[in-house]
Amino acid sequence: MKQRMRLLVGVAMLLALPMSVKAVDGITSATKPVEKADKTAYVTNRPAEKERLFTSDAIEKKIKEVKKLLKDNPYLAWMFENCFPNTLDTTVHWDGAEDTFVYTGDIHAMWLRDSGAQVWPYVQFANQDPKLKKMLRGVILRQLKCINLDPYANAFNKEAIPNGDWMSDMTKMNPFLHERKYEIDSLCYPLRLAYHYWQVTGDASIFGEEWLQAVSNILQTFREQQRKNGIGPYTFQRKTERQLDTVSNNGMGNPAKPCGLICSFFRPSDDATTFLYLVPSNFMAVSSLNKAAEILTAVNHDADKAKQCRDLANEVKAALQQYAIVDHPKYGKIYAFEVDGFGNRMLMDDANVPSLLAMAYLGDVDINDPVYQNTRRFVWSDDNPYFFRGKAGEGIGGPHIGYDMAWPMSIMMKAFTSQNDEEIKWCVETLQRTDADTGFMHESFDVNDAKHFTRSWFAWQNTLFGELILKLIDDGKLELLKNCRR
Repeated sequence: MKQRMRLLVGVAMLLALPMSVKAVDGITSATKPVEKADKTAYVTNRPAEKERLFTSDAIEKKIKEVKKLLKDNPYLAWMFENCFPNTLDTTVHWDGAEDTFVYTGDIHAMWLRDSGAQVWPYVQFANQDPKLKKMLRGVILRQLKCINLDPYANAFNKEAIPNGDWMSDMTKMNPFLHERKYEIDSLCYPLRLAYHYWQVTGDASIFGEEWLQAVSNILQTFREQQRKNGIGPYTFQRKTERQLDTVSNNGMGNPAKPCGLICSFFRPSDDATTFLYLVPSNFMAVSSLNKAAEILTAVNHDADKAKQCRDLANEVKAALQQYAIVDHPKYGKIYAFEVDGFGNRMLMDDANVPSLLAMAYLGDVDINDPVYQNTRRFVWSDDNPYFFRGKAGEGIGGPHIGYDMAWPMSIMMKAFTSQNDEEIKWCVETLQRTDADTGFMHESFDVNDAKHFTRSWFAWQNTLFGELILKLIDDGKLELLKNCRR
C-alpha cells in the first residue's frame, strides 16, 4: 500500500522546485513561491539530461512543438514540459532489451495500474522512435510476468525484498510482491495497454506464451471472484489503525450475493471496498475482456479462450445493467459506486481511475449514455460525499487522503469527459492554479489552500496532465488553452 510513503516528499523532485517546502502534519506545504519577473522564461524543473532515466527523441520533439504552440500561455507550457515526460525522466528502468520496470514515483515499486496509465500516452509516438517502442514492449512483458507471478497482487518489487514493507500482511505474500491487494483494475490496465500498443504498432510479438498464461490467470481470478463456488482462495488482513487498509470478516470482505458481477476487495485508491462489486471496475473488466478476445482471435487464433473472454464480459455487462443502476431522487437513473447483489449500494465516487466519472474516458461507457451523464452530474456535486469545494478549488477526493483534499486527477477526468468548452477551460485553469507554483501535479490538494498537498512526485498524475493537454490540442482546443489563465 502506498499510504506509508504517500505523504513523504520526493527529495529528488523537491530539489528542483522553485520554492521552499516543508512538511506540515504529513502534508507538504509550499511557501514563498518564486515570482519570476519575466513570465515568458520559466526554467524547466526536469532532471538534468544526464540524470534522466529514459529519453525519447519523439517525446522531446513533441515537447518542443507544444511549448511553441503554447507560447501565449507560458505557465501552461512550463507545466506541460515538466509533467508530460515525468514518467520517462524519473520512473522508467529499462534493461535495454525486453524488461521495463516502472516506479510509481516516490514509492519504488511497480503498480500494474499506475504503470499501465503512466506509459499510455507515449504509445502514440512508438512508431516514431524504435527505442521508445522497445521500452513500451518491455513494460507489457513485465506486466504479464507480474500477473503470472500472482494475479491477486497489485504492486511488485523489481527484485525480491524479503523484509519488504508489507511482508507481514496476512495473505500469501512473497518477496517479489510489494503489496497483495486484489483489485479488478490491476488486471485490466495491462490488457488495455497491450491492446493499445498492438493497435498503434501492429507488433504482435508480445502475445506469446506469457500472454496466454496471463489471460488464463485473469479469467480464473475473475471467475473465482464471481463467488459462484464459494468465496475463492483470496483473503487479506493487515495490522493497522487505518480501517480501509484491511478487510472485514477475517479477510473475506462483506458478503456478496453471486449475480454475475466480479468482486474487488480494493478500489483503485488501494482502499478496501465496502460492497465488493465495485461498479466502475466491473465496467473496465467488460471492455478489457473484449479487447483480450479480439487479440486472441486475430493473433493467437484461440477461439476457445476468446469465447471465454467474451462470454464473461457479456455476463458482467448484463449484471451491471441489472444491479448497478439506481433511481436517485434528484438525478434520476445513475450508476452506483459499489453494490453487493443483496440490494445494498454505495452512492459516491472516488477520484482514482477507474471511477464513475472516468468511465467515458476509459471507453467503458458511451459519453452520451444518459445514465452516465446523470451520474456525472451527481459525482460533481455536494451530493457525492467525497466531493470537496473550497476557496482554492474543487474536485473529487476519497477516503484515502480524507476530508477537503481534492485530487487533480478528478479535474482532469472532468476535462477528458467534457463536451463544453467553458467547463474544459475551468478545469485547465484550476489545474494551473492548484499546482502550488511547482509546475507539477500532486496526488491531492487542500481545497482551501493548494499550497498544502500530498505527494510531490506522483508520475501518473503528471503524465496524465500531459496526456490531457495533447488531447485538447488534437481536438482543436489550442485557442482555449492559450486563453487559460491562473
